[in-house]
Amino acid sequence: MLLPLKDNNPLKIIPFQYVTVGIIVACVVVFVLQLGSEGAITASFGMVPAALLGGEAAAGAPVGSALSLVTSIFLHGGFMHLIGNMLYIWVFGDNIVDSMGHGRFIAFFLACGIAGGLAHALANPVRRRRRSARGVRSRACSAPTCCCTPRSKCW
Repeated sequence: MLLPLKDNNPLKIIPFQYVTVGIIVACVVVFVLQLGSEGAITASFGMVPAALLGGEAAAGAPVGSALSLVTSIFLHGGFMHLIGNMLYIWVFGDNIVDSMGHGRFIAFFLACGIAGGLAHALANPVRRRRRSARGVRSRACSAPTCCCTPRSKCW
């Protein structure tokens, strides 16, 4: 597994990666809330594949099944899951924001998270347990970076 620490791609258009920092802060805040909720946050806002694909409402969820595709993006299964995802977003996200702009990056980030949730639901259609969006969105930041700047180095 590649564990990036930094890259050598300087920002050219944006002065600072405000969007990626905002996403990181949001994910860390939600994770701290998750730790204090004894599973209630994940139970309320995680995505249930069977409910999503079957159209049935998940019991006790304040958000609908379709909206859980978005809310699950900000949930994490553990400390290492959080650290790994935030590291990918920090290292690779700034380059994508620099090339796409802030608004398009937010749309890209959400689209990757939703696509990951749908892929998980299709692969596990009968699963009735809530889950977080597993790393798809953060890894999705590395692919465009590698394609757009193939000669850049990553440590």
